This record gives sequence, structure tokens and C-alpha cells, in this order.
Amino acid sequence: MRIEHLRQRLRALGANPRHEQRVLRLWSQALPQDAGRRQVEHFLPATLVAALPALAEELAGLAVLRSEHPGEDGSARLLVALADGQTVESVLLPRDGLCVSTQVGCAVGCVFCMTGQGGLVRQVGSAEIVAQVALARTRRVVKKVVFMGMGEPAHNLDNVLEAIDLLGTVGNIGHKNLVFSTVGDPRVFEALPQGRVKPALALSLHTTKAGLREQLLPRAPRFTPEALVDAGERYARATGYPIQYQWTLLEGINDGDDEIEGIVRLLHGKYAILNMIPYNTVDDLPYRRPSWAQAAEIARRLHRRGILTKLRQSAGQDVEGGCGQLRARAEKPARRTIPLRAQGTPSA
Repeated sequence: MRIEHLRQRLRALGANPRHEQRVLRLWSQALPQDAGRRQVEHFLPATLVAALPALAEELAGLAVLRSEHPGEDGSARLLVALADGQTVESVLLPRDGLCVSTQVGCAVGCVFCMTGQGGLVRQVGSAEIVAQVALARTRRVVKKVVFMGMGEPAHNLDNVLEAIDLLGTVGNIGHKNLVFSTVGDPRVFEALPQGRVKPALALSLHTTKAGLREQLLPRAPRFTPEALVDAGERYARATGYPIQYQWTLLEGINDGDDEIEGIVRLLHGKYAILNMIPYNTVDDLPYRRPSWAQAAEIARRLHRRGILTKLRQSAGQDVEGGCGQLRARAEKPARRTIPLRAQGTPSA
């Protein structure tokens, strides 16, 4: 379901724009439709009042908790069933954050990510994206939403932007606390500045070498690292939010001295934060995470060179819940093993 389709249904039930916004506000904030001091019969159309119980039940069924996997870091991985039985992952993050999925599966095929191993199954509708937020809010406070779960948001752009618009208005999430994460796509840099809600932007960089990036992200648009950073810098200056560059740290692949030099060359003087995340090991894939001490030393070296670097622990390490692993265990899709290549060696 898309939010626009939901709006059309509300209008058909006699809702005016204020009634429509009220229903969407209460739903997105996980509040009952009869919340408030006044009885709904006193200000909503009778046809809408009569339909509210069934509508609320339908909205609750858009995202249903199938299983929860608490982590020692305060996070919780949620396996969420959609109305058609497909599943996605959401992650309750420490400090009132939530990571949501925008696709069932993913077409980008990042070689270190379990989500991409089974390909793209279908898009997640904008109402299903917001429903993940509403579900999470039944469990804890949510003040930040990051679109970094299963899927590539740029490949489902209309639905994601529709969800961002709702969450950034009646959903009561600050614009800079909505974070659009992408491998980089020209459509993103065209569309995001035009919205009334302009989210923060996270760009998956992972390496400063064009050939290696093509190997790691085989079906991403052919942005060179330099072009990606240039596009990100323009958006950062236009919105006033620093770009978050994502770097999944893979032992022996993108953790060498040459990459440190490349990061300094690319990001020095840019309005940017480098989020360095040691790899969340996935069964049957050959990639490994470096030691925390090694990762911390890389971050220190970058700090000394003037690069604002945040070394982050991938949430849910202790429950093996990252990168589509929960869904993979539940659905058991076919897996393919990708051979490990030496650092910087381009694919054949």
C-alpha cells in the first residue's frame, strides 16, 4: 500500500485534509485513532468514523512482528512480516533510532551483504515503510529513522520519498533525523533537494578505488568515488547537513594504508562524517571483520589527518542480525559463495 492510496481512501470516506492528516498522524505515531479528549463522532464524518476500526486493523497488519532479537548493545533486530507474507528487517537502535527496510531483497548485490544474495523480490510500499515505524513505536520511542535496512532506497525512490514526507511532517521526526542511505544514483541528487522534507544523506563509499568499488558493489551506478563525493558535497552545502560516508571495514580488502591516504585525499575539507563500521560477519561469505584495535587505529590515524571519523559497532553483532541475516535464516534462500580477492584487485 502507498500513502497516496490511503489518502484517496480517506477522501472517499468523506475526510477533508485536516481529517486525513489526523488519521495519518495518529497511525504514524502509533496512537489509537480515538486518541484525544474529544470523541471522534463529534468532528469526523460518520462514514469515516464507521470505517476507522477496520482501517486501523488493516494498517496494523501492514507490518507485524514475527520475531525480536535483543542485542547486548541496547539494539533489537526485528523480523517483520508484511501483509503478503514477505519479511523484512527493522532495527531498533540505541538512542531512540530505528533502521527500516525499503525493499524485500536488493538488486545492488553488494558482495559482503546477505540481503543482496537473493536479489530483489519486490518493492516495499510507502505505507509499509511507515508501518515499520509505527510498529517500532509500539515498543519504544523513535526519534530518528534511517533508511539503511534491506534494499536500495534509490531503487524505490517514489515510495521512500513519500514515506519521508509523511514522517517529516505529521510523523514528528526532525528532517535531519531522517537519513536516506544510498550507493549513489543520479536520481537521488535530483529528487532530494526538491522535497519539502529534505533528509540527511548517507552515501555508501567503502573504498576510494573505482575498480574495487565496482567489484564490491557490482550493480551500483558507475559513480567514481570522486564523483560521488562531489555530488554529496553539493547536497551537504545546500541542506546544511554533513554527508555521512559509509565504510564497511573488510579485513585485507579496504583497510590498508593506501585507503587511508585515499580517504584523506577525497574527504579533507569536505562537509562530511566518515562512519567506519567493522564488517558484520555473514555465514558462507568469505569476508572478515578486522580486530577492534586495528579499526580503532585506522580511525585515530584519520582523525589526526583532519577527517571526522566515527567508529561504529554494527548493531546486533551478538545476535547475528545484520545485512539480511534474520530474513535469510527465516526464508533460507539459495546462497552463492563469492571468492575473496586480494585488496585492490579488480574483478575479471
